[in-house]
Amino acid sequence: MTIPTPASPADTTSRRSRSTSTDIALIAAFAALIAVCAILPAISVGAGIVPITLQTFGVLLAGAVLGARRGFLAVLLYLAVGAAGLPVFAGGKAGLGILTGPTGGYLLGFALAALLCGLLVERLPRGTIASSVPVVFLAGIVSSALFIHTLGMAGLVLRADMSWQEAWNTDKIFWIGDVVKNVLMAVVATSVHRAFPDLLPRRRR
Repeated sequence: MTIPTPASPADTTSRRSRSTSTDIALIAAFAALIAVCAILPAISVGAGIVPITLQTFGVLLAGAVLGARRGFLAVLLYLAVGAAGLPVFAGGKAGLGILTGPTGGYLLGFALAALLCGLLVERLPRGTIASSVPVVFLAGIVSSALFIHTLGMAGLVLRADMSWQEAWNTDKIFWIGDVVKNVLMAVVATSVHRAFPDLLPRRRR
């Protein structure tokens, strides 16, 4: 019988370094994906205040593919880059004023939605993540409803002088597209997890 050789401290440090480098690369890649989804041609609704983009797809895909922590960090990186002045927000806009403006609630909701979607997906059996599009879709649509839509409407009420009814009338236009984007997100996420079954962090027992 062969007795396994314990890993040396140098080997452990090397593995941790590679893991950290991989995490940073994935976070940066998904932040870039969200930016691309944001600056593609958009349609504006609600008196031109709120644009319809593919951001929801990128945000929830980050959570579903990377997990809660890395998905959350990817969205935070995207928001930080936009706030710092790079034109990565919808319509090529940038600046801290976007985060504090009428659509700021949607942007802040992105980070929490990615976090929740990642938490829900991480708790699924690994076989389910790689094979069940409806379950991953459900994780995405619940996260979107709780955070993106709710905080988005709150931002419209606080920053656009809308009533809650007016904010809902604006927000409800997004729901059909949101369902479609979440279906697409779930299809892509399950495909990624089939190809890379160890991409999500291991669950703690």
